[in-house]
Amino acid sequence: MPMTRFQKLAIVTTASTLLLVAVGGLVRATGSGLGCPGWPTCFGRWIPPLEYHAIIEYAHRLLASVVVVLVALQALVAWRRLRTRAAIVRPAVAAVGVVLLQAALGGVVVRGGLHTTVVALHFTTAMALLAVVTVVAANAFRFHPGRAPQEADGTDPGFPRLALGTAAAVGALLVVGAYVRAEGAGLAFRDWPLMDGRLVPTLGGAATLMFVHRVLAALVSVLVVWLAVRARTSPARSRDLVALTTTALALFGAQILVGAANVWSELGAPAVTAHVALSGTIWGVLVATATLSRRLVRPTVPAGSAGDRSNGKRGSLRETTAAYVQLTKPRIIELLLITTVPAMVLAERRMPSPWLVLATLLGGALAAGSANAINCYLDRDIDEVMRRTRRRPLPSHRIDPERALAFGYALGAVSFFFLAIAVNVLAASLALSAIAFYVFVYTMWLKRTSVQNIVVGGAAGAVPALVGWAAVTGTVGPPAWVLFAIVFVWTPPHFWALAMRYQGDYAAAGVPMLPVVRGSDETRRQILLYSLVLFATSLLLIPVGRMGAVYAATALVLGSWFVWRALRLWREASPAEPIHLFRFSIVYLGLLFASVAVDAIVPSGTFT
Repeated sequence: MPMTRFQKLAIVTTASTLLLVAVGGLVRATGSGLGCPGWPTCFGRWIPPLEYHAIIEYAHRLLASVVVVLVALQALVAWRRLRTRAAIVRPAVAAVGVVLLQAALGGVVVRGGLHTTVVALHFTTAMALLAVVTVVAANAFRFHPGRAPQEADGTDPGFPRLALGTAAAVGALLVVGAYVRAEGAGLAFRDWPLMDGRLVPTLGGAATLMFVHRVLAALVSVLVVWLAVRARTSPARSRDLVALTTTALALFGAQILVGAANVWSELGAPAVTAHVALSGTIWGVLVATATLSRRLVRPTVPAGSAGDRSNGKRGSLRETTAAYVQLTKPRIIELLLITTVPAMVLAERRMPSPWLVLATLLGGALAAGSANAINCYLDRDIDEVMRRTRRRPLPSHRIDPERALAFGYALGAVSFFFLAIAVNVLAASLALSAIAFYVFVYTMWLKRTSVQNIVVGGAAGAVPALVGWAAVTGTVGPPAWVLFAIVFVWTPPHFWALAMRYQGDYAAAGVPMLPVVRGSDETRRQILLYSLVLFATSLLLIPVGRMGAVYAATALVLGSWFVWRALRLWREASPAEPIHLFRFSIVYLGLLFASVAVDAIVPSGTFT
C-alpha cells in the first residue's frame, strides 16, 4: 500500500529531528557551541561570518528552524485531517510545545555560556522531541485513514512492558551521557572496557559519573538483547517488531564500538558525533518498538483453553528445581568443562589457584547452562517431535516456555558479570560470545537450514578452552587456539554418530542433519575424514604447546583408536556402531584433555 502524504510528512519530520540531534553532536564535538555568541542572530547578523565554528553552530540553528516548521505543519495536518486519531493528534500537538521549549533552551544555552545543567537539559529535551515525533510516525503507519486500527498481530502480552522498560532505560542512559559530555567527563578513564585498569575503579567526581554511564550501558545492552530475543522467538512473531528490535541490537553493538572509539581517539570529533547520532537513532527505534508493541498484543489466553501451553499442574519445589536444572543440560556442561581446566593448567604450566579454577568453572557452567536453556526454548517444537527429547521440561510442559527463556537469559547475564568480576573481562566476553554463537548462529539460523549446522555450530562448544586460557593469562595464545581447533574438529564426528542413531527423529522434525540429507553412507565417510583431521590437529599441539611425552603418547594412541573406530563404522553398517563411536568420542575427549593437564604438570622431555 502506498504511503499517504501524512506518513511522508511524519517520516521527514522524524528524520529531520534525528539529523538535528546529530548536528548538535557535531556542534558539541567541535567545540562550536559558542561559535555564534548571540541568539537568535550570529554576531548581531542574520548571515554568519565564514568562520568554521560559526558555520557549524549556525547550520544547527537553521536546521532547528526547519524542524520547528515541520513539527508545526505536522500538527496542523493531523488536527485537520486525522482529528479522530487521538494516538496521532495528541503527540503531534504535544511536539509543537516541545520543539518551542527546545528552541528557547537553545537560546539559554548560548546566553548562559554552556552551563552544564542547561546543556544537559537541552539534549534531554531534544530526545523528548525525537520520541514524540517518532510516536507520531509509528502510529501513522499503524492507523491508515479509512481503516480500522490493527490489533493483535501477535506477540506475547509482556512484550510491551519490556519494550517500554528498555526504552526508559535507554532514556536514562542518554540523560547520564548528556551530563558526561556537559561535565567534560568523557575521558575520566582513558582505557576501555576497563576503568583505570579495573572493573570497579576508585570513584569520585567525574569518575563516578562515567562509571554510572558505563554500568548503565552494560545493563541496557542486556535489555536490548533480551528484547530482540523475545521479539524473534514469540510464537506468532510480528515482522515489524523483529525488524525494529534487530535494528536496535545492531545499532547498539555499533554504539559500543563507537563508545570505545571515543576513548581511543581522545574524544575525536567523528567519534563523538557518531556516538550522539547513534544514541538518537537507537532511542528512536526503541520508542517506535514500544509504540507499535502496544498495538500488536495478542489477548491473553485463558487457562485451560485450547491455546494454553501449560498442562495446568504445578509441581513441587523439588520437581520444579529439577526441571530447571534439566533445562541447562548438565551432561553437556560436564563435557564442556572438561576442556576448560586442562587449558588453564597448560597456560599456567602448573595447577592454577583453586579459587581461579572454581570461579572459571562456575562462570563457564552458568554460560553453558544459559545457552542450553535458551536452546531448549527455541527448539521446544522439535523436542516435542523427537523421541529422544520428548521428556525435556518444555515438551513435557513442566516449565512455562517464557520462564525458561527468562531463566536462560538470566544465567547468561549472571555468568558474564560474574566472570568479568571474579576472573577477567576477556574470559567473560569469550563466554558471552559462545552463548551468542550457539543461540543466534547455530540454533536460530543454521540448525534448521543447513547440513553444515553442526560443523559451524561446533565453534560454540570449543570456546571453553579459550575461556580457560584467558582466565589464566588474560590473552588467547596459539596453544589455546589449537585446543579450540581440536574440539571444533571433534564435534562433527561425535554428533553425526549420534545423529545416525536418531536419523528418523531428525527427519520427522525436519532438521537437515547430514544422515537425513545425504544418507548414512556419506555420513560414515565424513566421520572417517573428520577423524583423520582430528588426529592431525591433536598432534599439532605437540610443537605449538611444547608438549611432552605424556601428551604425545596419549594423542597417538587415542587418535589411532578413533580413526580405527571410524574406519570400522565406514566398513560395517551395523546399527550399533554409530552409538559405540559416539560413546568412545566422549572418552577420547576426556582422556586427551586430561593428558594435556598431566603433561603440563609432570616434568617430562618436550618434543621440539
